[in-house]
Amino acid sequence: TDLEGSTDLLARLGDRYASVLADVRRRVRTAVRHAHGREVSARGDDLFVVFERAPAAIEASVAIQRAMRQGGWPDGSEVRLRIGLHRGRPALTDTGYVGLSVHAAARICFAAHGGQIIVSSAVRNAVGESLPDGVTLRSLGAWRFRGIPDAVELFQAHAADLLSDFPPLRSAVPA
Repeated sequence: TDLEGSTDLLARLGDRYASVLADVRRRVRTAVRHAHGREVSARGDDLFVVFERAPAAIEASVAIQRAMRQGGWPDGSEVRLRIGLHRGRPALTDTGYVGLSVHAAARICFAAHGGQIIVSSAVRNAVGESLPDGVTLRSLGAWRFRGIPDAVELFQAHAADLLSDFPPLRSAVPA
């Protein structure tokens, strides 16, 4: 996950930003724990988590976006998270996970807009027919990312109560 517009939000909220960031992390961590995921790292306003099963990652992502839409942010601020999901086999080292799939996940996340869940074809294939109730995946086509050798087919997760209309992806080039 990545908090959209975090620098602007910090500038607007000043000292209150810390409590907003803590609340965002609480919402994310609650959804991740409920879906049996595990937090790997938290840097700045990013959180990197892993799941053993792809359907659990989508379940958690939808729950996170629902929790974010509940609001309660200071001054009526709009606080939105970008979520990017990718599947791979990174190496686990004493400093965390390392591998091209970690970088791909970060690139996919950064390409999303706040409120959006972007899923790679690797996750889509692993999910199969096991999507959470009411969730569908819509193809966004194949995209190229800096440093990632092959184009990645991407999908957007949809649920009736989540945002669904977004501008074109950021920081990615159609393949």
